[in-house]
Formats: sequence, C-alpha cells, structure tokens
Amino acid sequence: MEKANVYFTTFKATREENLLKKLHRLMKTAGFETIDFEEKFTAIKLHFGEYGNLAFLRPNYARVVADYVKELGGRPFLTDCNTLYVGSRKNALEHMETAYINGFSPYQTGCHVIIGDGLKGTDETLVSIDGEYVKEAKIGTAVMDADVFISLTHFKGHEMTGFGGALKNIGMGCGSRTGKMEQHCDGKPSADLELCVGCGACRRICAHGAPVIEHGKAVIDHEKCVGCGRCLAVCPKDAIQADFSDSVAALNYKIAEYAFAVCKDRPCFHVSLICDVSPNCDCHAENDIPIIPNVGMLASFDPVALDQACADLCNQMPPVEGSMLSDNLEEHQHEHEGECDHFRMTHPDTEWRCCVAHAVKIGLGTDLYELIRI
Repeated sequence: MEKANVYFTTFKATREENLLKKLHRLMKTAGFETIDFEEKFTAIKLHFGEYGNLAFLRPNYARVVADYVKELGGRPFLTDCNTLYVGSRKNALEHMETAYINGFSPYQTGCHVIIGDGLKGTDETLVSIDGEYVKEAKIGTAVMDADVFISLTHFKGHEMTGFGGALKNIGMGCGSRTGKMEQHCDGKPSADLELCVGCGACRRICAHGAPVIEHGKAVIDHEKCVGCGRCLAVCPKDAIQADFSDSVAALNYKIAEYAFAVCKDRPCFHVSLICDVSPNCDCHAENDIPIIPNVGMLASFDPVALDQACADLCNQMPPVEGSMLSDNLEEHQHEHEGECDHFRMTHPDTEWRCCVAHAVKIGLGTDLYELIRI
C-alpha cells in the first residue's frame, strides 16, 4: 500500500512566525487549498473541553482553521456532539455554554458553534456502512449536513482507548447519543436507584414503554429498551446511566467504523496537535499533568496515518517526571522491559493498535506514512 503524507512541525516559533502562522503554513503545505471550499458548509470537529478541564486546545487554533476556510470561500462552523455521560455537555444548551466559557465563542473563533446532534442528542443521520460491527452509524445531523469535514484534534491519552486521536475525535465524537451508546456498550441504560426520585420523565419520553416506576423508582426493562438514550437526556437527577460493557477491542473497532461513516464520500482534512498530553480524555472535569513534553502539530488527508504518526512521535518522547506515565514506569518497570508504548503503560488495559488496524482493514486509510517535516 502506498504511504500517506503526514506533515509535521514542532512548537518552536520565531519573531517572524508565531504558532498560529505556523499552523496555517502547515495546513497550506499539506494541501489544504486543494479542497473546494467555495460556498461549502464546513464542519470543524473538535473537543470544547469539559468544564474544569484546562488541557483542551486553545480556541486560537480553531480560529486559524476557521479563518482559512473563510479565506477560501467556505462557511465554517465548530461542532461536537453531546456526551453520553453526565457532565457539563450532555445537552446542547449546557454544551454551548461550556464551549463559550472555555473560549469558543464566535467572537474568539470567528465562526459559530453548532452542536451536531441537537438539543438532546437525538438529531441524527443514519449512515449505512454495512461494517463488521456497525451496519448503520448514527451520526449527528449537523455533522453529516456539512459539505466538507475537518477534524481538529487534541492528541492525548485516554482511559478506555489508550489515546484520543483523530479517529476517536471523529468516530466517537460525531456519534449521536444513540451512536455513542452503540460504540460504548450494549445500548441498555439503567437507573441509579439512589439518585432516582421517581418523577417519571424517563417513562414519558420513551416510545417503547421500557422505563416503569416501581416503589417510587425507575426500572428500565432491557427487553423493551432500544438504546436510543433519550431517557439520559431528560432525567433531572442524572440518575440514568449507560452500561459501559463492551470490550476494549470492540469499542475500538466501532470507533473506526463510525469514523469511516463520517469521512466517506466527501472532502476531509485532519489536524492533530500533540500538546498538554494529559493521561485522560478532555471529557474529564479535571486534567492531570502531561505524560510527555509537547511534540508538535501534524496534518494529513489520512486520519489513520495521522494517528499512527502521532503515536510514534509520542513514544519517542521521554516521560514527564511525576506524571502518571512516569509513576507507572517506576512501579512496573520489571514487568515491561523494553516497553515503549507510553499509552499502554499509562493505561495497561487499553489497546489502541486494534483501532488503527481495523481502520486500515475497512479502507479508511493506511498506517504507512511519510513524515514530512516543515
């Protein structure tokens, strides 16, 4: 298979070229201007960061991408889909408020924020892919309505997938609430009886009669439940939660297939910034110290090659003293002699390579790349 071009530059800057100008030059060199943006709605998919987390990408980087799209005649918007878990981004109003608090306002970024799957995470487009694990991906409608798709990814560690790169930003990030449930688990939520107050909001929203109120508490009949996730959105006490029961491998395979659904049949471009590499996802309401030093900025038309290149560059870096990675290396050094996979060392139960391998298998991209330094 032919190698994909992945363009790379460090975070070193000069008086003549700051990091924002350098990102623009990286994208231009990688071929950004070969995309026809004229009057095209352009989705820029990124993570706005959970409230309390400070590791997410600065909105200044999003401004560079949005301004470049507008310079080429496009109509950009920033987007992400609502979360499956309980947090500050579980519906569009809270999600947009969090985005604005974290600096992603139209005045800062030069374009609007549109939550991809609507107010309650139920605005979805069904994308037929007939995959090995996913037959019909459930993607946020605003994401699929876009003519051009751009992923702007904060590359970091992740407690379930090893790292959060372009594939996860696209696959999991663009899934509607139902889509996220399909990727994460068997799609059957349950009610926490300690939190439930028996208000019946879940019962009223369900079209299938799955939730019932017994002895003043909600119980969800999994035989009737179709896993749509609407009950999660309406519960006033956040008592309904998904059961994260799928294996790590199955989760990664589904992420790859969802990413394929998002990217197929339209122009796509991908940017990843390896900075503030926290051990956990930006979905956390906190962030630990980075596990490695900052590496640089990368861009490619191939999200698979981009993830592989990012992982390889990260694994060449020394661990940050006192980080989760450093502590794990010190504690388990005798068990992992010769181990150079920083992400598995940070979260030993994860396996990111199966996501990349499955993405290659289904034709999303290649893990063979030519790293072009600028």
